[in-house]
Amino acid sequence: MGERLGQVRLCCVQLHGCGASAGRLEARAKPGRARRLLPRERSGLPISVSDIASRCIAHLDLDAFYVSVELARRPELRGLPVVVAGRSPRAVVTTASYEARRFGIFSATPAAQARRLCPEAVFVEPDFPAYRDRSRDVMAIVGEEIDRVETVGLDEAYLDLSDLERPATAARRLKATVRERTGLVCSIGIGPNKLVAKVASDAEKPDGFVVLSAPEARRRFGGEPPGLLPGIGPKTAARLASLGIDTLDRLAAAPEADLSGWFGPRLGRGIGRLARFEDDRALELARTAKSESRETTFHTDFRGVPALLPALEELGRELCERLRAQGRAGRTVGIKVRLDDFSTHTRARTLREATNDAVVVGSVAGELLRRFDPPRPVRLLGVKVAGLDASVGARTQPGRGRSDQLTLGELG
Repeated sequence: MGERLGQVRLCCVQLHGCGASAGRLEARAKPGRARRLLPRERSGLPISVSDIASRCIAHLDLDAFYVSVELARRPELRGLPVVVAGRSPRAVVTTASYEARRFGIFSATPAAQARRLCPEAVFVEPDFPAYRDRSRDVMAIVGEEIDRVETVGLDEAYLDLSDLERPATAARRLKATVRERTGLVCSIGIGPNKLVAKVASDAEKPDGFVVLSAPEARRRFGGEPPGLLPGIGPKTAARLASLGIDTLDRLAAAPEADLSGWFGPRLGRGIGRLARFEDDRALELARTAKSESRETTFHTDFRGVPALLPALEELGRELCERLRAQGRAGRTVGIKVRLDDFSTHTRARTLREATNDAVVVGSVAGELLRRFDPPRPVRLLGVKVAGLDASVGARTQPGRGRSDQLTLGELG
């Protein structure tokens, strides 16, 4: 594979024109193989070393993945508004074709609302085993071409292209290979870090291919609202707007002291860095799940702990069966409760020793649920075991440990 994709350890500093002065070239280039010049470099404009990162990261995102799998099986639906969603009254849209998105139908749109928005849409029930199979096909192709890969869910992956002589050429070849061998279309963004790559891959969907440096990303997206960036959710974006910070440019220019005062030191500093497209996260190359969870959305709301306990116990049994099959156990047991007003609440307890025993998990989860005592009808219930490791020494009896609350991100 190294022969195919290049013999030079050529990082983004060099790719973008800083040359050997950046001190990053390891001289293993084949004679006659020149590096690629970017448009700004070809134009003769100077490039600042401080503006260029030492990495070259790509984000690959399969376009409307679930719908694309369905269209491959049912080509007669091509060109039609197609929506993948369950049939239950509480179902939400898993994904929608680009034709359906023109009607305002997107992922997480309630299925009933989607039917009202586009009565002529074709609704297809999700087939997750098929989606997992196709995802494995794509990720196998990615692994054949690129050494350092972080997979994210079924339809996304980050690729470290820093060692490649012609990273954009390699990424275009990968994009074409995925399409040729699977029939699936993907968008790819390339940048000096994961954040720039992610935003770039979203910029020209479907079938997009965008290469940006961090300064180019700031110029291109500076007028966009902060909610454009992963990591800035609706509540944070709304708070920023109420403070008069309604663009990424304004957020990037906001004093860190002000942001820390409004949002706390960690979040305040973090969102300022996001707005400047600063991101030093490394790829997680061998992702091992640190938690497992099971949850269910009820067809009708359930009220009261006694009505919820049987479902909680069944979720715990299913979860522990999977953990035992994996040979894994965890010390933290948590629950997730979504009420009929869509507010989500989490509770968790950390035990002295790891467990994958359904009796233990059910007992702790049940106690957490009783202590929370949902004040309103419940539409969704979940149970989780976190802090997973090999199940050596796993407990089969509840332990006494500290009790604290996980964030929604930690539990969900």
